[in-house]
Amino acid sequence: MADLQRPVTLVEEGPAIGGLMAQLDKTFPTNDCAMCILSPRMLEVARHPLIEILTLTRLTNLSGEAGDFTAHLSRRPRYVDVDKCSGCGECTRVCPARLPDPYNLGLSRAKAIHVPFPQAVPQAAYLEPEACRVFRGKPCEACLKVCPAGAIDLHQTEEVLVRRVGAVILAPGSRPFDARGKAEYGYGRYPNVVTSPEFERLLSATGPCAGHVRRPSDGTEPRRIAWIQCVGSRDASLGREYCSYVCCMYAAKQAIIAREHDPRVEPTIFFIDFRAQGKGFDRYYERARETHGVRFLRSMVSRVTQDPRTHNLEITYVGEDGDLHTEEFDLVVLSVGLGPHPAAAKLAEVCGIETDKYGFVKHPPFQMVSTSREGIFTCGAYQSPKDISETAGQASAAAAAAAALLAEAQTGLLPKAEYPPEREVSQEEPRLGVFICHCGINIAGVVDVVAVTDYARTLPHVVHAEHYTFACATDSLDKMRAVIEEQQLNRVVVASCSPRTHEPLFQENLRKSGLNKYLLEMANIRDQDSWVHQNNPAGATEKAKELVKMAAARAAELEPLKEFPVPVTQSALVVGNGLAALTAALTIADAGYQVHLAALEDRVAFGGLARKQHYSLEGHQYRPYIEHLAARAEGHPRIRWWPNSRVTSFSGYVGNFRSTLEYPGESRELRYGVAIIATGGVEYQPREYLYGRHPRVLTQMELENRLTTEPEIVAESPTFVMIQCVGSRSPEHPYCSRVCCGEAIKNALKIKELNPEAKVFILYRDIRTYGLKEIYYKKARDAGVRFIRYEPEQPPEVEPAGEALAVSVFDQNLKAFIALEADYLVLSAAIRPHPLSSEIARIFKLPFDRDGFFMEAHLKLRPLDFAASGLFLCGLAHGPKYVEESIAQAQGAAARALGILAQKQMVVGGRVARVDPKHCVACLTCIRTCPFGVPRVNQTEGVVEIDPAACQGCGSCASACPRKAIEVLHSRDRQIISKICAIELEEMAAS
Repeated sequence: MADLQRPVTLVEEGPAIGGLMAQLDKTFPTNDCAMCILSPRMLEVARHPLIEILTLTRLTNLSGEAGDFTAHLSRRPRYVDVDKCSGCGECTRVCPARLPDPYNLGLSRAKAIHVPFPQAVPQAAYLEPEACRVFRGKPCEACLKVCPAGAIDLHQTEEVLVRRVGAVILAPGSRPFDARGKAEYGYGRYPNVVTSPEFERLLSATGPCAGHVRRPSDGTEPRRIAWIQCVGSRDASLGREYCSYVCCMYAAKQAIIAREHDPRVEPTIFFIDFRAQGKGFDRYYERARETHGVRFLRSMVSRVTQDPRTHNLEITYVGEDGDLHTEEFDLVVLSVGLGPHPAAAKLAEVCGIETDKYGFVKHPPFQMVSTSREGIFTCGAYQSPKDISETAGQASAAAAAAAALLAEAQTGLLPKAEYPPEREVSQEEPRLGVFICHCGINIAGVVDVVAVTDYARTLPHVVHAEHYTFACATDSLDKMRAVIEEQQLNRVVVASCSPRTHEPLFQENLRKSGLNKYLLEMANIRDQDSWVHQNNPAGATEKAKELVKMAAARAAELEPLKEFPVPVTQSALVVGNGLAALTAALTIADAGYQVHLAALEDRVAFGGLARKQHYSLEGHQYRPYIEHLAARAEGHPRIRWWPNSRVTSFSGYVGNFRSTLEYPGESRELRYGVAIIATGGVEYQPREYLYGRHPRVLTQMELENRLTTEPEIVAESPTFVMIQCVGSRSPEHPYCSRVCCGEAIKNALKIKELNPEAKVFILYRDIRTYGLKEIYYKKARDAGVRFIRYEPEQPPEVEPAGEALAVSVFDQNLKAFIALEADYLVLSAAIRPHPLSSEIARIFKLPFDRDGFFMEAHLKLRPLDFAASGLFLCGLAHGPKYVEESIAQAQGAAARALGILAQKQMVVGGRVARVDPKHCVACLTCIRTCPFGVPRVNQTEGVVEIDPAACQGCGSCASACPRKAIEVLHSRDRQIISKICAIELEEMAAS
C-alpha cells in the first residue's frame, strides 16, 4: 500500500513485526534462511516514509464505512522509548529478572527487558512488567542506571490512539495448535516430545542450542527422530476437521535440515496423506526420500510412551504390511496444525465481519481477500492455513483491492529520501572494509568465520574487517555505517548470503554512509560455499577466504556510477484472456490506469480454463461470474480489449516498454509501463487408460459438463471409477496439479447428490484436499464414496468390457487386487502450461521452470514477479491452482504493477553498457546480439549508441564486440580480471 503512495498505519499486537516467520529456521522448498528473506522486508517497512509502525497495539473499535473509517487503537506501554533505544543490550545485561523466552517458545530464558530477537523491527528493547522486579514491588531499577540513551521510562501508561482510514486490511496470522490437546502423545509430560515450532527453534542458530539440536531431557544429540503428522489437523474429535496445509512440507524440511546439521540423524515421518501440492513441493518431497534418506511411513500413530529410565520414546504403529510394529526414538516432533490467532475472534467482532466455525474469516465467492463488510480486506492465514508464498501473494491482492477502493482518494506525498552528500572518492586510494556474516549457522556452522575475518585483514587495501551474527540486522547496519565514517572507508565488501536478496539493503546502507551504492561488492559465502560444502568445513573455510580475496580485489577497482530519472508510461499490458487476465486488467483499471488487454482468443473464450467448468468444490457457479467480469472489461473506459491478438515484439525497460500487437486485419504499437503475463493453462489430454479410444473414458472436466448438461447419466445408478494423478507426479512430469483431488471429490459429491445409489470409487496415491477443502473429502467419505489407494509402481489397469470397462487395482490397505466394473472411467488429468506460453516466453525473454510454467523471481520473496523488472505473472501461467487462487494472485500481480505505475518517474542507469566511440566501427555485431534491441547506430557520428535507460545490463553486447569497444559498467574488464587474478590457482588445486 505504501508503494502505491498510500499512508499506512501498521498495527502489531506484539513488540516487533515479523510474525511466526521470524521464528523459522529455513523455508521450503528452497531451504532459504527464513530470516534472510524476512529481514530485508522488515527493514524496508521500517524505512518507508509512509508507514507508521505501532507495536504492542490492538484495534478496539472500528466505526464508519468503506472509504471513511475511524479506528480506535489501544497501545500498551513498552516502558522503552523506541526513538531513543539503540538496542545496545546494556539493560538486558544487568537485568536480574528472567522469564521463559517467548521467541524461543520457552525453551530458553530471557531477561525481563530485552530486544525480542536479533533482527527485530523495531530494534528496541521492551520490558515485560509481569517479570520485572519493580512491577512486582521489589527494588531494582538496574536498567535505568545503565541505559546510556535514557530510553527506559517505567512510568509509561496505556495510550488510546485514533486514526482516520479509508480501508482496513486484517492479517492477524495464525497460531500453532496446543499439543497438550492430544494428551496421548505426551507433550508436556515427556520432555523429549516437542512441537514442530519448538524443533524449528532447536534448529535455528538464534535458538536455545545455537543450531545444534539437543534433547531437552539430557542435552544429548538425538539420532532417531520421529515426526507425527496431523496433530491438531484433520481431527473431528477436536473440532478441527480442516488440513493445515504446511505441516507435511515443514516436517520434510525439518527432517532434511536435521540431517544436514548431523548426518547421523535417522528421520522418520509418520503420515496419512503427504500433501505436497505447492509449486516445487513434490520434487522436494521426493528429494527428501531419495537423496536425504528421510523415511516416510504411512500410518496414524495412536500414542507415544516413554521409557522412564532413558526418556526415550516408543511408538507403536500398524505398518503398510498390516503388522504391528514398535520402534524407539530419541526425540518425537509433533507436526502441529494451524488455527486462527487467539486475537482473531475479538478482531472479527470489532470489525463486524463473519467467520466460520473454526474462526477463519469468510469471504464472498471467488474473492479471497474480501470480507462480509465492504472496505475491510484480509490476507494470510486468517483466511485459512497457507504457505508463505501464498500469503505474500494474497497480501498484495488485499493491497490491490484496497487501492481500487481508494482510487479517487488523494495519494500520500511520498517524501524524497534524504542522504548525506555523496563523498568524492574517485581520486582516493582504495580503503576497504570487509564485513563477514555468520548468517546464524548457515555460514558459521560450516565456515570458520573468525579465521576468514583474520585473513581478510591481511588483504591489500583492507583497513578494517569484522564479523556479525547477522550482517543484515539493524544494529549491524548501524555499526557498519559507524565504521565507514570512522575509518573513512571508500569501498565495502560484504561476505554473506545472496546478492539477489540482500544487495539493495547493503547498497542503501552505503548511501546512508555518504558512499555511492556501486562501491559495494558482495561475496556469496553461503549459497556458493557453506551450503555446497557442508561436509568439508576446512575446505569451505579456505574457499571462503578465496571468495573474500576475490571480492576485495574487485572492490578495489569499483567506481561510483550515476543514475538518472526517466518518466513512467502509466499504462499496463495484460496478456491472456482467462480469469486471471480479466481480474488483473480490471484491478489496474479500477485503480485509475489505462490497460491494454491482449486477449489470446475471442470473447467467447473469456475465462480460459474456468469457462470449461460449471461449479466450484464449494458449489459456486463459474459462468455468471465470468460473464460479469467479461462485461465489465468490455465496458470499462480504461480497458482497451484486443481480441485474437498476438504480441509479436517487445523492447524497452521498466516504466517504458514497447510492443507490436497484431490482431485480425491490422497491427499497432503499444507503449506501456508494466506487463502482466496471464496466459493460463490447459487440461492434459491423456494417452493412458483408453482415453480417446473408448466412449466412456472421460476427463474430470468432461464429466462435470455431462453432469450439468446430461444429469440423466446417473439415473440408473451407474458405477464411476476415477483415477488420480493422470499426467502428474510421473517421472516425465513430477509435479502435483493441485486441483485434481478436489475436482474428483467435487464431481463425486455431485454424482451422489443426483443419485445417492450411484457408486463412486476414487483410486488415488495421496488425497490432497488442503486447507478447508479437507471438509469436502470428509463429506465424500460420509456420502459413501470409496477411496482406494494405489502405489505408482502398481498403477490401475484398464481394459474394455463391452460398453463398460474393467478396472483392476492393487488395494494397499487390503493388500489384494480389486476388480471393478466401471460404467464410466474418469481421469483426473493434469494441468499443463498454455501452448502459447513458449511464444510469449520467447518474445518477452522470460524463463520457465522445469515443468514448463513461468518461473518467478523468488519462490517465497517475489512469487508474482519475473526477474526482469516491470514484468509480472499470475494464474495458471505460474502453476496449477484453483480459480479463487488465480483471482487472488491476479490481484496481487496487479498490486505489484501498480507500485510502478504509481510513480511518475523511475531511476535508471548505473549498471549498463557503454560504448567507447573511439574504438567503435559500427560493425553492427552488438545490434545483432542484443536480445532487447537496445543498440542503435548514430548516423551522424557513425558509431553505435546504447540508451542507458533501455539497457538491461546483460553484457551480451560487450562479450560479442570484436573490438572490445563496449563495457558494462560495474562489470568492466579490469574489475573482472582483477577478481580472476586474485585466485590462488595452485592453492585452490591443492585444496
